[in-house]
Amino acid sequence: MTSIRAIAAGAAVLASLCSFVAPAKAQTYPTRGITMIVPFAAGGPTDVISRIVTSHMAQTLGQSIVIENVVGAGGTTATARAARAANDGYTLITGHMGTHAASVPLYPKLAYHPEKDFEPIALLAGTPILILARKDFPPKDLEEFVAYVKANAEKVNAAHAGIGSVSHVSCELLHAILDVKPVGVPFNGTGPAMNALVAGQVDYMCDQIVNAVPQINAGTIKAYAIATAERNPSLPNVPTTAEAGLPAFQAQAWNAMFAPKGTSPAIIASLNAAALKALDDETVKKRLLELGSVIPGPAERTPEALATLVKNEIAKWSPVLKPAT
Repeated sequence: MTSIRAIAAGAAVLASLCSFVAPAKAQTYPTRGITMIVPFAAGGPTDVISRIVTSHMAQTLGQSIVIENVVGAGGTTATARAARAANDGYTLITGHMGTHAASVPLYPKLAYHPEKDFEPIALLAGTPILILARKDFPPKDLEEFVAYVKANAEKVNAAHAGIGSVSHVSCELLHAILDVKPVGVPFNGTGPAMNALVAGQVDYMCDQIVNAVPQINAGTIKAYAIATAERNPSLPNVPTTAEAGLPAFQAQAWNAMFAPKGTSPAIIASLNAAALKALDDETVKKRLLELGSVIPGPAERTPEALATLVKNEIAKWSPVLKPAT
């Protein structure tokens, strides 16, 4: 009888242990779909990069990642919403130079702070800036562009995706160098701004290469220069700003993944690992490189490196943009 009781007691203990182990395993992150907020309209650079990377991440994590485009106020509307989201790893955001750096000097009453309200996950891609124009804009090269804009500053206009967006910030830098203040034409995203440029409704814009390569190759817009030290393999015929006569204009944007403050280190580590696996995938790399993106190296992919980048970018853009407010 004692043996029977002992066996029964052991079975009860084992059953009890299993009841604890099974739920713990079932609760391993993620157990449901993840929402990735993109702070601009579909079709823009941030949207395109997000979709390419998260598509692969979803396979690694075993759960869907749904892109939610939330437009307004140069991306700050969506970013404020992401900052207020639950820090459980199921609401993330793809931020960039505008939402997580330039927004600080541009919006004195910003509803969030990039360093204090987010956990950095991973840098996804660098995106060089191009000086673009409608295909029938009179200047033939960058030298003529500079002269034309200076002579017609009150007549020409520059499209952008809202105050604080990369397209706005980078052109603010260009205008500061040229000492001009053309009319700015805001849109709810770089995609709509590019559509207006293609349609000839606006004169020019500064835009991330990801959004421009297909249009340049199709001849629907013209590119005067790329604002990096070297030419980009996806646009080998487009000169650098230094080659074209404006070496002072150097600008490269970036896109990165963030979670609300307080998200657990374990979740951040899982997401970082999935993002890095995506960036190492040959198909993902090929798609990003074809769009002109710069894929970050190993040392740039850690959460700590992204935190440093955000801090440095805020310091870089604050003196440039405060006079523009």
